Amino acid sequence: MGKPSAPTPPDPRETAAAATSTNIGTAVSNNAMQMMDQYTPDGSLTYEQTGDYSYFDPFTEQSYTVPRYTSTQSLSPEAQAIRDQTMMAQTNLAGAAADQSGFLRDYLGEGMNLDTSATEERLMGLGRERLDPIMGQRRNDLQSRLANQGITPGSEAYSREMSAMGQQENDAYNSLLLSGRGQAFAEGLAERNQPINEITALMSGAQVSNPATQTVMPGGAATTDVAGLVNQNFAQKQSNYQQEMGAYNSLMGGLFSAGGAIGGAYMMPTPKG
Repeated sequence: MGKPSAPTPPDPRETAAAATSTNIGTAVSNNAMQMMDQYTPDGSLTYEQTGDYSYFDPFTEQSYTVPRYTSTQSLSPEAQAIRDQTMMAQTNLAGAAADQSGFLRDYLGEGMNLDTSATEERLMGLGRERLDPIMGQRRNDLQSRLANQGITPGSEAYSREMSAMGQQENDAYNSLLLSGRGQAFAEGLAERNQPINEITALMSGAQVSNPATQTVMPGGAATTDVAGLVNQNFAQKQSNYQQEMGAYNSLMGGLFSAGGAIGGAYMMPTPKG
């Protein structure tokens, strides 16, 4: 029985090369499984290999070829016709917006006219028509009530009541002017923004959506643990080697013991009769 030979440890470079090759192959397969062509009423999504990518691993000094793909999204004839018409409309609207926007440089540079003199004049005229008769009636009612109470003009109580009435009349006109100014400013701002809003609307045309495709998630292939398999195989060989060495050492130990016993018996003197 010959002496067993110890197993040769795996080469790390060869193990890494095998693992890298297996991982790249798994990744290519998983990628190909996910690129599923799709066809819908609105269009299609297709894949086609259009080239390769070469990867060089500096550790293993191995080159790997990885396929490259191109995805193409196509509209149905009906959807394509709508898109063509929409693009034409957007082109026309963009041209109109470009033409209309030319005057904005001078238009915006003028600033907004905040003079409300004309508005206040109209409001005061409206107040004289509507408020003055009401206030005149209230003033007459107050004077009658004061006279019935014996409060005569020129007295302190009469002056106090008439002053309060005058303050109410003044507050009514101030409220009319303030609300009227706010409304006039809002109307002027809306009028000023109208050309800008029209141009903005021209620039924001309707968009055509892409075909509604589904996200395909097929089950991917698991990566093979090449390094683990190599190390497991080496460990098994090492275990077998140790068992064989144990058997070899036992055998050799038995042979040496038997040889020693035979040699001792041969060297013993022969008894005399």
